[in-house]
Amino acid sequence: MTDLVTQADIAAAAERIAPYVRRTPLLRLDAPVPCELKLEQLQATGSFKVRGAFNTLLSVDVPDGGVAAASGGNHGAAVAYAAHTLGHKAAIFVPTISSPAKVSVIREAGADLTIGGARYAEALEACEAYRAETGAIGVHAYDAPLTVAGQGTVGAEWEADTAGLDTVLVAVGGGGLISGVAAWFARRVKVVGVEPEGSRALAAALEAGRPVDVDVESVAADSLGSRSVGALNLALAQAYVDHVALVTDAAIRDAQRTLWRQARIVTEPGGAAAYAALLSGAYRPADGERVGVLVCGANTDPATFADVLEEG
Repeated sequence: MTDLVTQADIAAAAERIAPYVRRTPLLRLDAPVPCELKLEQLQATGSFKVRGAFNTLLSVDVPDGGVAAASGGNHGAAVAYAAHTLGHKAAIFVPTISSPAKVSVIREAGADLTIGGARYAEALEACEAYRAETGAIGVHAYDAPLTVAGQGTVGAEWEADTAGLDTVLVAVGGGGLISGVAAWFARRVKVVGVEPEGSRALAAALEAGRPVDVDVESVAADSLGSRSVGALNLALAQAYVDHVALVTDAAIRDAQRTLWRQARIVTEPGGAAAYAALLSGAYRPADGERVGVLVCGANTDPATFADVLEEG
């Protein structure tokens, strides 16, 4: 399945979506652990997800029924934004755990929003029923070649803007982001996945050799809470991902606080998970190893973020 998303596909996606997405900056941090941050939380709608959404909608014929997507929040916001930008109607389905900040972005984009079910899988069931009734085209959050190629443009952009990285750390939910980034680097750079201990869909799939359902219980569940990874995402991870590091919820919260104190970066829990692996020691670089960390999402509401800062 790895031939379904190639470097050529990702390069084509980068050219296709360039007029619609931001080229996000890099930031060097020297303390408390040296690393280079890729600030994808500055992307439109507050996460990398618009890359896959635009690549999909620019590559297909959208029917009169419009676009439909299920999401923990960020994917829905991205699809709503891309659909609005391109003149399509959109219906978005999110679970009740979705952050108010993400729900707000979806509403601002003018999408029809349905909130229901405790987890992403239930939102997906509702979305599929809607598609069957209306003929709307689906935009999968992670397990689709166009989505993965779009997310892979993060890696292409990152490599073009820097040199000499040995390793990149990438948070994992359903696997769309890490499989796209890993497909781009294709082992020229070591790619390490990072998952919460309470939401380890990729780690479990790599152990089992196939996608398996896992229980989801984490502060990052609204962005990294997929019950299982996609088959395409697993195949690309098996080919190109070095390993998966697991982090605690406490480490994720600490990473959110540290990113704020060191660089005034606001992140949601999932957006800070990759940095948590470096900060907590779940990933330990070798001497002289140049490490890049993908900060992938910023959609947290101010009151919740203030509480996180006060906890530390």
